Amino acid sequence: MSTTAGPEQPRSASQVLVAVSGISRDDAEAVFGVLRTAYASDQATTNLPQDAGEGRPTVWTSVFEVADPRAEPHPVSLTAPVTADLQGGPLPVRRMADVLARAFEVREQGAVAGDQERELRLRLSNTGIRPS
Repeated sequence: MSTTAGPEQPRSASQVLVAVSGISRDDAEAVFGVLRTAYASDQATTNLPQDAGEGRPTVWTSVFEVADPRAEPHPVSLTAPVTADLQGGPLPVRRMADVLARAFEVREQGAVAGDQERELRLRLSNTGIRPS
């Protein structure tokens, strides 16, 4: 995951850019860990988000290849609700939102649709299911 001031664009029609911000390093890793279970990523599985420093806003981003899912994720715990922004083609963004809904309680907070791209803001929180 990179620490960046602004999101980059997905590189192909089946890729989705995910950005999470204003959360703990552990919660960022929990979200990206769920997504790495299901999809190939532009980041190695051992690449944990790094904190930018006290008092500085941090945005963690990663691009995922959604065309060929790998495995079903399981519920994981968060220390606080997380806002995740997804950006990509409408179908890949919907597929990723569905995968996140298997691991977290998901509430849609907003969406912007363009000609060939969709942006979706989700609020992720713990499900009533305990992680195994």
